[in-house]
Amino acid sequence: MINIGKINTLKVLKQQGHEQYLEDGASRKILLVDKKLPANCQPGNNLEVFVYVDSEGHPVATAQLPLAQVDEVAWLKVVSINYYGAFLDWGLAKNLLLPFGEQLGEMAVGQAYLVKLFLDDKGRVAATAKIDKFITEEAADADGFHNGQKVSLLIADKTELGFKAIVNDSHWGLLYQNEVFQPLEKGQKHTGYIKQIREDKKIDVTLNPPGYAKIDPLAGQIMAKLKANGGVLQISDKSPPEAVYSAFGVSKKAFKQAIGALYKQQLIDIEKNAIRLL
Repeated sequence: MINIGKINTLKVLKQQGHEQYLEDGASRKILLVDKKLPANCQPGNNLEVFVYVDSEGHPVATAQLPLAQVDEVAWLKVVSINYYGAFLDWGLAKNLLLPFGEQLGEMAVGQAYLVKLFLDDKGRVAATAKIDKFITEEAADADGFHNGQKVSLLIADKTELGFKAIVNDSHWGLLYQNEVFQPLEKGQKHTGYIKQIREDKKIDVTLNPPGYAKIDPLAGQIMAKLKANGGVLQISDKSPPEAVYSAFGVSKKAFKQAIGALYKQQLIDIEKNAIRLL
C-alpha cells in the first residue's frame, strides 16, 4: 500500500521508453518524476521515495526527500504568493501550497512560518498555518506519554517561562528557561524527554536525559579534565550555571549529580570554589 505524502519504499521496475516506474506491493505502477535517476535505480532494487499527487491527480514519486511529510510540523519559508495562496520551499522542485484559507494572516515572501502538512479533499499534500486544530495542549491517557520518554521537539515561540515546543508533531510542551543551557531558535529540531505530565495534563519537557542517564560519561569527562589540569578545576557545585555549561556543556543539575557520584566514590573532594582529585 502506498502512503501519499509520506516516504515509501518501492521496487524499481524495468524502464519503459524514457519513463521509469516503481511498484508497490499491490503491483500498482508509480512514475518516478526525477530527471536524473538515482545511482541505485536498477530493476529489482528497492528505492526510498516520496510519493505525492501531481496536478492531474496521479500519484508520482521522487527520490528527493522533503523537509517534512504529511502529519509533520515544520518551519517553511514562503518563496512566492499568487491568487491560490502562498508557496513554500519544502525541499522539492515543486513548491508546497499554503492556501489562503489555511493562513492566519498576511504572509511575506522570504519569511518562514510554522505549518503542518496534511492531505486536502483531493488527496494532494498541502500546508496549514492553523496548527492549533492539529496540535493538542493536553496529554490524554490514550496518548501514551510517560515521564522520561524520548520524544522529538520542534522549537516554537519564546515565552516568559521558557520555550514552547511541539512534541512528536502532535502536542504542545514547555521547556523551562532555567533548564535550557544552549541557544535555541525557532524551527530547530531536538531530541527531548518528557519531564512530567502536570496535573492539568500539560506537558513539561527537557533536553537532558532523565535521572543519571548522562552522569557516567559526564563523570568520565570531569575526571579526564581534572587529570589534564593537575588534579584541580576552579569550578564546583557553587559555580553559576553559565560557568558549568561553558566548561562541560551540561546543566548545573547534571554537573552536581556527576560530581556527587564521584565524591561518593571518594575520587574527588568538593571545595567551595573548586573540585580536587583525590
